[in-house]
Amino acid sequence: MSRLPISETRKKQGEKVEIAGWINTRRDHGKIIFFDLRDASGLVQVVATPKEEKAYEVAEKLGSEDVISINGLVNKRPSENINKEIETGEIEIVAESIALIGKAEALPIPIEGSGYDIEENIRFKYRYIDLRRPRLQKNLKLRAQVVKSAREFLDSEGFTEIETPYLSKTTPEGARDFLVPSRLQKGKFYALAQSPQQYKQLLMITGVEKYYQFARCFRDEDLRADRQFEHTQIDIEMAFVKREDVMGTVEKLITNVTGKMGKKIEKKPFPVLTYKEAMEKYKTDRPNLNKNKGELSFAWVIDFPLLEKTDEGGYTFEHNPFAAPKPEHVEALMKEKDLGNLQSLQYDLVCNGAEVAGGSIRIHEPEVQRQALKVMGYSESRIEEEFGHLLAAYKYGAPMHGGVAVGFDRLVSVIAGEENIREVIAFPVTSGGQTSVMDAPSAANPEALKDLGIKLEKEEKK
Repeated sequence: MSRLPISETRKKQGEKVEIAGWINTRRDHGKIIFFDLRDASGLVQVVATPKEEKAYEVAEKLGSEDVISINGLVNKRPSENINKEIETGEIEIVAESIALIGKAEALPIPIEGSGYDIEENIRFKYRYIDLRRPRLQKNLKLRAQVVKSAREFLDSEGFTEIETPYLSKTTPEGARDFLVPSRLQKGKFYALAQSPQQYKQLLMITGVEKYYQFARCFRDEDLRADRQFEHTQIDIEMAFVKREDVMGTVEKLITNVTGKMGKKIEKKPFPVLTYKEAMEKYKTDRPNLNKNKGELSFAWVIDFPLLEKTDEGGYTFEHNPFAAPKPEHVEALMKEKDLGNLQSLQYDLVCNGAEVAGGSIRIHEPEVQRQALKVMGYSESRIEEEFGHLLAAYKYGAPMHGGVAVGFDRLVSVIAGEENIREVIAFPVTSGGQTSVMDAPSAANPEALKDLGIKLEKEEKK
């Protein structure tokens, strides 16, 4: 007999089954022992009576969260004992044999309730226990369903899923890099990719035309409710497109996925605001247009400034250095005129006040890209060092192209109704940057540092 998922037991009335899982709760009624057993599929009531002596002896010693396997008979419950709160509420398992698989000590944190009131450091230290709570189990399953739905949609639209490197060269995304020292080339470093930005643009030059991946992105930036050191984004790039083509594809993707998750969207098609309209009316470029509780309110924001002023009086990128200026503003960029009023082909998607996606049509002409970098203060030598490979690639026939990054953790948290993306990530870092369960960051092995040619400076004692 092979183990049966608990949810399937309701179809097996009158049959003997083997099930396994964790003891959720235990109740003693006289000499009869009742406990609810759970696995990933559901919950079922188990009954142990003195009639089955060996099973009963084991049951007497069992407590909450013990892991057991059971062989028993599936019985129909009397009508007055039916539990309508669970799928298996019409049946119970009469235990004929019970095997203890793993004994559980008293849990360091409770798994009943939401867990919001438990200190974050404690929750994440015992994340493998914290994740047992139903809310988080539901969130993890929701995340998997969103992945599946998004992948099915993009595949059906003719996109090709392609993986790009995590170990790469620094790319300007507005955050610090996580650096990885090279053992083979001592004194040199890789950067963990802040995004696949340049790789996906290079893929457009290969002729792929429609690319996507569920990309891991690494950014050493201050942590908050919607930020982690590493996050996931649905990364998309398309060739031979205009701004509206990309926005339309993303809108279809979002509508398809949220619909399959049973969420209602307040307005379709999504409203479109210019950056100027959003700032004048809502005082933010992430306006919350939501009016109905429980519904999702998406809106596009377009016509962003191409450049923004730096504290030093120069200019830097508003979105990223590759965002294309609006066609009517290319000439002004090339002549360095009226730089503060240039607009880009950037587009951001917001939902209930949170940014869930952002992208742009890219610059695909090497001379325009070089000029944009120059205006942002990059020297010729730095341009060649950091972007020479991209500019060289553009010389061999680059199509117009554009793309978007959908913040996957943010999207799932919005669908789940969670305010913090940590609630939809299996093993997040704390707000202080400490990893779940494993004690990182931690000191490196001295031998490993020696292999890398790294010597740490000693801190002066105060």
